[in-house]
Amino acid sequence: MTMERRKLAMEQFVYRPGGRDAPTEYLFTVQEAADRLRVSRWSVYNLIRSNQLRTIKIGRRRLVTPAALAECIDLLGEDAA
Repeated sequence: MTMERRKLAMEQFVYRPGGRDAPTEYLFTVQEAADRLRVSRWSVYNLIRSNQLRTIKIGRRRLVTPAALAECIDLLGEDAA
């Protein structure tokens, strides 16, 4: 996937509390990532365990970046093809 397409794919996952002009950097909880992927939390944890979804750990919390979510979608799309 080209960088342009990846950026466009990432845009749909970014929640911007301040509107469209707000910064795009945002960390999702596992539940928020599951909601955006339209899968269960269990499925997201399975993606994390299988190294298909990268996360950041802060304390006891696992957080997902929009870039990691887009990368996971790319990876799963390649596997399906």
